[in-house]
Amino acid sequence: ADTGIVFIRSDISDRDNRLPARWDLVADTRLCTVLKNAAGVSVATIEHIMAAFVALGVDNAEVSIDGPEVPIMDGSSADFITAIDGVGRVALQSPRRALKIRKPVHIKDGDKEVFLSPADEAFFSFEIAFDNALIGRQKFSHRADEAHFRSDISFARTFGFLHEVEALRAMGLARGGSLDNAIVIDGDTVMNPGLRSPTEFVRHKILDAIGDIGLAGFPLLGHYHGVKAGHAMNNKALIALFADADAWEMVELTPASQNAAQPRPAPPVRART
Repeated sequence: ADTGIVFIRSDISDRDNRLPARWDLVADTRLCTVLKNAAGVSVATIEHIMAAFVALGVDNAEVSIDGPEVPIMDGSSADFITAIDGVGRVALQSPRRALKIRKPVHIKDGDKEVFLSPADEAFFSFEIAFDNALIGRQKFSHRADEAHFRSDISFARTFGFLHEVEALRAMGLARGGSLDNAIVIDGDTVMNPGLRSPTEFVRHKILDAIGDIGLAGFPLLGHYHGVKAGHAMNNKALIALFADADAWEMVELTPASQNAAQPRPAPPVRART
């Protein structure tokens, strides 16, 4: 109890190889969320597995990883959900605590915004707008409980544009990227066999936000709303939140709320259009 999520670089033994999943260890947010400890050890692309942990009520876990990046899998959280279901969850005797938003927090950078507002449950909503006929403007609101995450969010894959992928590969990056682990858009066409939902793009932005905000270290009781935001804005929102001691408080969850961490039969991961 109370260890939180900790990533352990099993391929490193000559220095501190432990990286607690905390907002204040975020070192890079350009392509994904990257954690780095004081020894210079890092682990990247932690947001998708973090979203799975948050959604399934897993507060404490050790993630052993033998390289610098969490496997991208299919670009969503679905495979992590399946893996957690496969081993099960253990309910601990210690009471669960949550981070309750007490007053609104708002950050803005150009046309990007993040709002954190008081609420008695966890809600995530998002708005995106791309100058692309395929994506365009999309909005989605998500009641952040396990059942809704499984059916509405977990399947949503990361996405990018073909010209961006080609530029990354020219820089020696994204060498493992393929249509198996991301939605790739060329002009107004999806190069993959198809979308899992017409709003898969904005749903993935919510998935990312759940994982990033999970770096607060505790479940959220509040409403997150993002507008064209990304990993950087999500981390800035946590920095702003914790900078204002009046904006949050730690509370104990009721026994009914703690049931989210109890092992139980799970519905299958599926897309909902």
